[in-house]
Amino acid sequence: MRLETQEAFAIARQAILDAGANDSIATSLANAVVSAEWAGSRAVGFAHLPDYLDGFVKGRISTSAEPTITSPAPALTRVDAHGGIAQLGFDRAFDQIVERANTFGVTAFSQTNNFTVGELGYYPRRLAEKGLVTIAVTNATAQMTTLDSRKPVYGTNPMAFAAPTGRAKPFVLDQASSATAFVNVRQAAERGEAIPEGWAVDANGEPTTDAQKAVKGLLLAFGGARGANLALMVEILAAGLTGGNWSIDAPSYASGSECPGVGLFVVAIKPDLLVPNFIDRLSAQIDRLAGRGVRIPGSHLNITELEVPDGLLSTIRAFNRPV
Repeated sequence: MRLETQEAFAIARQAILDAGANDSIATSLANAVVSAEWAGSRAVGFAHLPDYLDGFVKGRISTSAEPTITSPAPALTRVDAHGGIAQLGFDRAFDQIVERANTFGVTAFSQTNNFTVGELGYYPRRLAEKGLVTIAVTNATAQMTTLDSRKPVYGTNPMAFAAPTGRAKPFVLDQASSATAFVNVRQAAERGEAIPEGWAVDANGEPTTDAQKAVKGLLLAFGGARGANLALMVEILAAGLTGGNWSIDAPSYASGSECPGVGLFVVAIKPDLLVPNFIDRLSAQIDRLAGRGVRIPGSHLNITELEVPDGLLSTIRAFNRPV
């Protein structure tokens, strides 16, 4: 089905309300879902929404939690999501993050006890639209291993970066520490397709290209040990500096009734306090790199309308609030 932005938002928001969430949560999450679709991150847009809906119905995500915001230091913002969605805590603190970055030149946002963050690029992108250079990291339920361990040790532990360019869209880089996102393996299994080598291991810890076996196994870090090192760095920032669960300790985001309770960590910098012509320099450098054949993240996207599979919409509309 092809959808306009407002129609897509209305469908997502109503589904979230039907799953039992309150108005604030429904609005915050629906905005993030639609934003992910427009950013080309469809795996964490509508395709990811059923995970949230099931989480609301099964109790993994609070349907009414209001984030608690504190300031342990003038340039720091700390949020406890109380088992709710990550997007609402960020929304509640957004203006404060922007104000503090503009005032102090740099600020950090630390959120604990939240469900999976959805599209990680969503957070730095919004801050880049306010003129800030931003880095964001998060961890998740352990579903990634290394060929040395072959046991669940990390989440996909993504990192995202965004910077203002003075153009319609900021520069955004968003990638996992894993070779791919679990949702891509799950979708391949549903379609009966093979997956590339290096994506995952099976339940016995053996490398596999069989998506059906990979769903029962674990993801691998990209680039071997180097990717695993980045996953550990992200873990220290996203769980260590937020007080959230380490990925090994985080309950499943897809089953059970406990919230993963992981963290989101964001650092935002006011670039023109360091380099007054930062935006012009970056814009010119992006053009120069593109002219030399470098593929700039996001530059290949030309999304003019949102397309959501009819089957997925039927699944989304099938969720109802618990009786």
